[in-house]
Amino acid sequence: MNDGQPGGTRGEPAGATPDEGRGRSGDPFDDALALVNGPGQPRVRPGAEAATVRAPYAARGAAAGEGGDAPYTPGDPFASDGPGAPGNRSGPTGPAGADDPPPTPAPGPRPTPAAVPWHLARDIARRAVTEPPAPLTSALGAALGRTLAAPLTALTDLPSFDTSAMDGWAVAGPGPWRLDHPADTPEAGSPPRILAGHAPTDVLLDGHAIAIATGARIPSGATAVLRSEHGEVRAPSGGERRLYAPQPVPPGQDIRPRGQECRRGDPLLPAGALVTPAVLGLAAAAGYDELTARPRPRAEVFVLGDELLDHGLPQEGRIRDALGPMLVPWLHALGVETPAARHLADDADTLYAALADSTADVVITTGGTASGPVDHVHPTLRGLGAEVLVDGVEVRPGHPMLLARLAPGRHLVGLPGNPLAAVSGLCTLAEPLLCALAGRRPAPPYRVPLAAPVHGHPHDTRLVPVAYRDDERYGLMAAPLHFHGPAMLRGIAAADALAVVPPGGAKRGNELELLELPWPAGWSAGWAPDTPTDWNASGEL
Repeated sequence: MNDGQPGGTRGEPAGATPDEGRGRSGDPFDDALALVNGPGQPRVRPGAEAATVRAPYAARGAAAGEGGDAPYTPGDPFASDGPGAPGNRSGPTGPAGADDPPPTPAPGPRPTPAAVPWHLARDIARRAVTEPPAPLTSALGAALGRTLAAPLTALTDLPSFDTSAMDGWAVAGPGPWRLDHPADTPEAGSPPRILAGHAPTDVLLDGHAIAIATGARIPSGATAVLRSEHGEVRAPSGGERRLYAPQPVPPGQDIRPRGQECRRGDPLLPAGALVTPAVLGLAAAAGYDELTARPRPRAEVFVLGDELLDHGLPQEGRIRDALGPMLVPWLHALGVETPAARHLADDADTLYAALADSTADVVITTGGTASGPVDHVHPTLRGLGAEVLVDGVEVRPGHPMLLARLAPGRHLVGLPGNPLAAVSGLCTLAEPLLCALAGRRPAPPYRVPLAAPVHGHPHDTRLVPVAYRDDERYGLMAAPLHFHGPAMLRGIAAADALAVVPPGGAKRGNELELLELPWPAGWSAGWAPDTPTDWNASGEL
């Protein structure tokens, strides 16, 4: 169900300090479990026992009428999104200055000890896969989008022989040169020529030249290639034709020597590299007919909620399902095999049967991760004997996300029901898990300076949609976008990435880590504002 229902937000017990319950073992799993179990509790990975941890906070959330990503306090600026709303810093008093310091964190409820810090949650998701599925060997084309299971090494020298880099003449020694006319010339009077794919057999004698095509094998004895536009053929009356150059031709000019790119046995790409079209070309050039790569992860998407429509306009209290149409193509962009999303009613038995019958590597559910009256994900996981690895993350939007191990090699990622909160969960837990299943190496953090200040949550990380823009001082910058509330999609639809905003916020010029979206930057540049007049005074769209 949609996580805007009561009973979603869980606070921290009174008197708890920020560091209570945080493990110090250095192991992310132990640290997370210490947070889940609370200070002074045994470090056991939560299964059915997790209900005892959640119960008091679920009751508190229900009593307060809080949803999965509800505003933190009345008038809280961190939860507002529209133009002129408090969260945009562009109300009647005017926009904030570019160099204003981040706002002082306001007092508010601390997250429950079950919530895991954002970076730690991603690390737990990545480490949840102890061994990717066994690799498969297939024809080159079938490996596209998969991950190399072993290093790619050259099976031959590249190029495998000396080749001409230009159309022109292969020459031997200094000029001028006599033009050879081999006996196998197709027609009398046609220019002598060595073509690509034809191996010359005769030795080119010193002072001689022969026409050659780009990519053709250099004949033995040749010392350089003279480009066709640089040579001049002269035929004196009664004399043989000769080739002249306006200046001396240095040895090796326009010859690609054997092994220039690599030698046989040289490492070309490491295990874990993504097989792109360029990788297929390199593998083919290096002599491969097949590649051994990890299989694509298989996922299923279950969209939960009686209030969702799959077509038409919202009506009679029901709303359109935005997650099914969004999540499946998003997973495809990550290289995941995913059938069409399944819509499940808010019914515990239906959810139990769907999870029990699924054979996917990863099941992704939307909604139902909080503790409301029709939030069935947690009870169903307990009934299945699942092992909960992450139960809540210190991130906004999307903090009631979860990660569970259904069985060896099979996991569930529970996403909140609000659209942008679901994107947050997808990027926080699902993407690292799926990349680990694919055997793909994690991308190094990518940081870009902010084009405008961004409010921060008092205690949690924020994920804010941003678009790239150029700045005279900083170069490439990340401009925060409007419409970044948990239930909104306008911001992410125009975004190039999600900025990872630390607690307390960030100023203009601060470099923040970015989570780039799995499609080319500028995908929506044809309709998203991209001129200076489209940005307000604080740098936002």
